[in-house]
Amino acid sequence: MCALKSGINRGEDMTLYETLCAELAQQEVGVYEVSLLPKIKGLYCDKIIWLNRNIETEREKACTLAEEQAHYLTSVGDILDQHKVRNRKQERLARRMAYEKLIPLQSFVGASREGIRSRYEFAEYMDVTEGFLEDALAYYKEKYGPRVELANYLICFEPLEVIELFDER
Repeated sequence: MCALKSGINRGEDMTLYETLCAELAQQEVGVYEVSLLPKIKGLYCDKIIWLNRNIETEREKACTLAEEQAHYLTSVGDILDQHKVRNRKQERLARRMAYEKLIPLQSFVGASREGIRSRYEFAEYMDVTEGFLEDALAYYKEKYGPRVELANYLICFEPLEVIELFDER
């Protein structure tokens, strides 16, 4: 096993999607790719995750799978009706957990050290979609404001930038 940038441990030759599938198998959660309505990317119920087989990229599958895994860990009952506040809160919690799992704050520092400068490069580096990255950045900005200090780094969310801080003594 090697440490993945996202903080998930995976084998050297495993993709993020494969790693998440293996993690879920250890938790005895089944993952099946099936035909779903086009706007539905994934569903979770009773230790089974269904992913829309029409999701085109493995990156998008991984992002969807991370969110459905969070539903497995946190959601209670049928939350399909998003008109109910309780259900929207559970959906939001699952998304936040997926962002923090696949793109933890320390990954911004790691990417900066590797010379990653653009959002596109960062999404590729983290093995997530650009849309997932944009949503994660919006979440972090909402949670921390426009920037957050982590160890001796300042992570700015808009524009995306990591600045190393030096102690002036």
